[in-house]
Amino acid sequence: MPRYVIERDIPEIGSAARDELRAAAQKSNGILAAMKAESKNIQWEHSYVAGNKTFCIYIADSEALVHEHAERSGFPATVVTPVRKMIDPVTAEDS
Repeated sequence: MPRYVIERDIPEIGSAARDELRAAAQKSNGILAAMKAESKNIQWEHSYVAGNKTFCIYIADSEALVHEHAERSGFPATVVTPVRKMIDPVTAEDS
């Protein structure tokens, strides 16, 4: 499945308490479970929280599913970018 980076503008999310982040994750997980029950293939891998933004990594059959999740959860998908390739330190090594 394609992977996406979702940039979400959420004011002051970087200073949110652990309980607030837990509640947000629970809400997102609930929507994802409902979508899975509807045979929609979308999965949240993880998110980075920084300042007034989150950067979320999802895998999904389509970008439309990412937008649907954002709409249903109430968490904005300000910018959705398909991941074309991945590199890491191992990429520098000879085969």
